[in-house]
Amino acid sequence: MSMSEQEPILLHQRDARGVHTLTLNTPKTFNALSEAMLAALSAKLDEVAADEAGRVLVIAAAGKAFCAGHNLKEMRANPSLAYYQQLFAQCSRMMLQIQRLPVPVIARVQGLATAAGCQLVAQCDLAVAAEEARFGVNGIDVGLFCATPSVPLVRNVPTKVAMEMLLTGEFISAREAHARGLVNRVVPLDALDAEVERLVTSILAKPRAAIAMGKAVFYQHRETGIEAAYQLAGQTMACNMMHEVAQEGVQAFIEKRAPAWRQGGA
Repeated sequence: MSMSEQEPILLHQRDARGVHTLTLNTPKTFNALSEAMLAALSAKLDEVAADEAGRVLVIAAAGKAFCAGHNLKEMRANPSLAYYQQLFAQCSRMMLQIQRLPVPVIARVQGLATAAGCQLVAQCDLAVAAEEARFGVNGIDVGLFCATPSVPLVRNVPTKVAMEMLLTGEFISAREAHARGLVNRVVPLDALDAEVERLVTSILAKPRAAIAMGKAVFYQHRETGIEAAYQLAGQTMACNMMHEVAQEGVQAFIEKRAPAWRQGGA
């Protein structure tokens, strides 16, 4: 098979509801976040961000592993500080794109998620895992503390839980990940798609504009002091209340009927 005939390293689907699915598609390298994969993800995230009718993004993966983190062979072949700075900056930009998307992002985790792969799960707004999935930030096993994966990890799980994972490199099961707050739901592998779809359907029933405002302020106020957070959140809620979706929703509640939001809940 020629290079031109090979499957893309990242698959992209969009259904009629505005649900995007990005599938990491390099199972032979356990869907490692190579330079090429990071660039492909970044480009597709820009496409999703530009889709004004988009509603949800699901990040999935082909093969047995979800994502094994950075491509260590690629990293070892470029032993320079400038290269490593560029690589980690590229990865950080992509992770921030996920947070800045106006739509919720769901990680569909069917297998191993390690180092920057675990970071990817932690960076998503929601995560659904198969029972056989495992999670770790085990860079320490090769002498590399998972500093950038620790950024979203410690925003998902308690400090001591995060530090134990980072210092020991030990993996946790999907059930442990659920108990510690890293994933929302854990189901058998054959029920994974149905469980993701349940979350998607629930989100689609809500107005897009309110979700976009809510997601933005959620991450903003998380990084501020409590007084500033309340001020920011209050301003956002006031703006949200002035929006037609909230006006209709409140009126529908008063009238004891279902809200008649426009198609897509815009």
